[in-house]
Amino acid sequence: MDISTLRSSHPDHWMRACAIRALTLDAVAAANSGHSGMPMGMADVATVLFANHLKFDASAPRWPDRDRFILSAGHGSMLIYSLLYLTGYSDVTLDQVKNFRQWGAITAGHPEYGHVAGVETTTGPLGQGIANAVGFAMAEESLRARWGAKVQDHYTYVIAGDGCLMEGVSQEAIGLAGKHELSRLIVMWDDNGITIDGKVSIADVTDQKARFAASGWDVFSCDGHDPVDIDRAITAAKASPRPAMIACKTHIALGHAAQDTPKGHGALTDKAQMAAAKEGYGWTAGAFEVPKDIKAWWEAVGKRGAKAHADWQARLNALSPAKKAEFERIFAGDAPAKLAAAVRAVKKQAVADAPKIATRAASEKALTAINPVMGETIGGSADLTGSNNTKTADLGTFEPANRKGRYVYYGIREHGMAAAMNGMALHGGVRPYSGTFMCFTDYARPSMRLSALMGVPVVYVMTHDSIGLGEDGPTHQPVEHLAISRATPNTLVMRPADLVETAEAWEVAFSEKTRPTVMALSRQNLPTVRKVHTNQNMVAKGGYVLAEAVAKRQVILMATGSEVEIALKAKDMLEAQGIGTRVVSMPCMELFAAQDAAYRRKVLPPGPVRVAIEAGVRQGWDAFLLGTGGREGKAAFVGMTGFGASAPAERLYAEFGITAEATVAAAKAML
Repeated sequence: MDISTLRSSHPDHWMRACAIRALTLDAVAAANSGHSGMPMGMADVATVLFANHLKFDASAPRWPDRDRFILSAGHGSMLIYSLLYLTGYSDVTLDQVKNFRQWGAITAGHPEYGHVAGVETTTGPLGQGIANAVGFAMAEESLRARWGAKVQDHYTYVIAGDGCLMEGVSQEAIGLAGKHELSRLIVMWDDNGITIDGKVSIADVTDQKARFAASGWDVFSCDGHDPVDIDRAITAAKASPRPAMIACKTHIALGHAAQDTPKGHGALTDKAQMAAAKEGYGWTAGAFEVPKDIKAWWEAVGKRGAKAHADWQARLNALSPAKKAEFERIFAGDAPAKLAAAVRAVKKQAVADAPKIATRAASEKALTAINPVMGETIGGSADLTGSNNTKTADLGTFEPANRKGRYVYYGIREHGMAAAMNGMALHGGVRPYSGTFMCFTDYARPSMRLSALMGVPVVYVMTHDSIGLGEDGPTHQPVEHLAISRATPNTLVMRPADLVETAEAWEVAFSEKTRPTVMALSRQNLPTVRKVHTNQNMVAKGGYVLAEAVAKRQVILMATGSEVEIALKAKDMLEAQGIGTRVVSMPCMELFAAQDAAYRRKVLPPGPVRVAIEAGVRQGWDAFLLGTGGREGKAAFVGMTGFGASAPAERLYAEFGITAEATVAAAKAML
């Protein structure tokens, strides 16, 4: 690569892009940690994108109609930190750049949503950014259809590397984007041919351009170091009626001794090599210094979108007060005032009718009442709509011919579905929920973890939540999955016992702003256990006394979901023997643990023996069996210790000893 030719061909552009390269070298060297090569290689592409195409206002990072920029190749985080500092984002100061990857700094090793105003999503686990971007683009299409182009009309741009495209989730994502003709989605592939282990060719022979084309994308190419050619390709991509991929041919660690080598992927900290690279760039400023004229140019780029922002604000202000208030509500993530009333109506009817239905069907009944009053919901399923019960009659199908539709057929793409929902929630203005079988949280797990890490209120509808699904057998029967979800920080796991609890769980989930919810729902029919109506949302307490002891209280039975029925039967059997028994329904451990100590002690007082009943593994239950006044020797668990089997549900419960009789025996053995 002839650096001198690049410098002389476009000297102004060259020095502006080299501001990114120099800051990257300085920050990685100061941290003695990081990934220098990608920002150095993609600096030209990023400079053209921000200067000529990206609609943004550095003074208003959360402007709802801004273009979204997603750095899927999150290891190259100094690219986005440099851009945000240069363009004048107030939170990314020079001190933050200098403290890259250090304790207390917002400039984390990989870009983290919520830390930095200009970071749209947490990236680093490769493939997540490009998959999130599909959700961003779907949200934009949906909102543009429903609110009009005067209010929502923007692009989603992604920089992705070879690693992003090798991860399996990328195929789920690009297939989904191609199917839905997401023309406002543009992916710029950093085609540098290098991975950590060596050249891409040692592990992969995929023709990426052909792959995208086969998936319904328009494909473009450019010289990733020629600003004119980059601009041409982005302009053409924006005019595409389909999602667009631009293959940007680049050199990793451009101008450094490690250029075009695996070493260029990592931390380039050798002082002599850094000095030589900067000399080759013609960069004479000191460490962390950007010449005033270059910084001023970049800051002008950051201010350029102020007029578009002001014009948009004027259009928003021109809406009727009610419409403007509704728009602001959905972007604030606030639940509508009508949600509580809709849920109360479902609860009252459930108490009156006392239906015996699966909680997946109960969920559909709740959503049938909720979706009409929450126009921002977008539902879906990974090819299990009839099993997950996630589609209500009012939604309509989201598709190219009907962008106002609010139901997405994701196909067999659990991971892509979860990642897209993260993107939708991060975009704002929509409330995504979608379903699959509980066992297949395994396929969605990386994105579910990121939901929690980022604190976005995605709802995962996970039906067929235990051995109670029956004949499909252990491949489909979740045993450890409740524990896995509960072990994830900042996640609510709801396992309701009937229609009343299910409706309450949805009210909690749709009122959340900073946590995802896993809704664990049964395949098998369950009786109504809440027999008396109350306006209070008891699920919001996490756990509560469902049935009080009649005789002197000696036993407390705790259960969730389908096992609450078993606990109530066991209570009747124990009471018949003069053993006073309280039943505690525990639909959400996380919410119960968050209650004050006095409430938890009131529900779980010391003294009585405790038995927890759940058709899953014990992990997670000891906090309530042994904690909050419990003790070893006076606590037992009735549940699973291994995998399930293929048989009717009733036989499975009997064979695995998850019965009222086993519960009674466990309790009496400790008395």
